[in-house]
Parts: sequence; C-alpha cells; structure tokens
Amino acid sequence: MAEPKHGTSPIVVEETPGKKAYCMCGYSANLPYCDGAHSREETGISPIVCEIEEAGKKAICQCHRSGNLPWCDGAHSK
Repeated sequence: MAEPKHGTSPIVVEETPGKKAYCMCGYSANLPYCDGAHSREETGISPIVCEIEEAGKKAICQCHRSGNLPWCDGAHSK
C-alpha cells in the first residue's frame, strides 16, 4: 500500500458549481482533482467528493492536515 504524498501549500482554483472529487492521496496527475490514482497506487485513501454551490476561488488542502478538508485552514504553516 502506497503512503499518501503530501504537499506543502494548498492549490487555489477558480471553481465552478457542480460535484467535485478532490484528491487526498496526492498521486493524481490532475491535482487537486481525483483521477483514480488512489486505486492504481492502492493507497486505501478515497477522494473527498462535495457539491460546489457557488462559483469562486477555493483553496484545496494538499498537506491533508486541515480540520476542514478538502479546504485549506492553514495547517500546512503550523
């Protein structure tokens, strides 16, 4: 089983409304979005799927320590 890859800062995207699957294993070739790498790498980690209601800038956590996943809460800087 592969260990998750952790980033050091969030990925900020201009998000559009709709269902999104955010990568939590760190292996996706399309970060911050899931591309199924968690299955290929057998990480045992699933993406976080959520519904975006309003368009706007979102900071997607890449250190995976946020208390509000998938959103960054600054945990990477502590």
